[in-house]
Amino acid sequence: MATVELTETTFEKTVTENGIVLVDFWAEWCGPCKRFGPVFEESSDEHPDVVHAKVDTEAEQGLAAAAQISSIPTLMAFRDGILVFSQAGALPKPALEQVVQAVKGLDMDDVRRQLAEQQAAGGADEHAGHQH
Repeated sequence: MATVELTETTFEKTVTENGIVLVDFWAEWCGPCKRFGPVFEESSDEHPDVVHAKVDTEAEQGLAAAAQISSIPTLMAFRDGILVFSQAGALPKPALEQVVQAVKGLDMDDVRRQLAEQQAAGGADEHAGHQH
């Protein structure tokens, strides 16, 4: 399966409606992005069950800002609409394969439980500092 281009209008729908989505944030002028492109494309052929998406940070500056992209390339992995991996830098093929296998192997019930615990703890901490 080939890579798909994501825009601000298609990003959320793509990430939430597919099981596993890898997103490559890149730009035309970025050398490491150009080297990572073929590796990412090859991975999309080897893993047709994983959506491989690309975001052109020049064309989609609002989306890049919303995703807090500070350097490119940045690879993000989403599973069931949850961000489970984010790393800047071009990955060599074996490292990208490790990311794909790790994301496929996640226990999403465990991930959701951890997220809920973090949110509960975060909420409690926020309120603790505001006692008058």
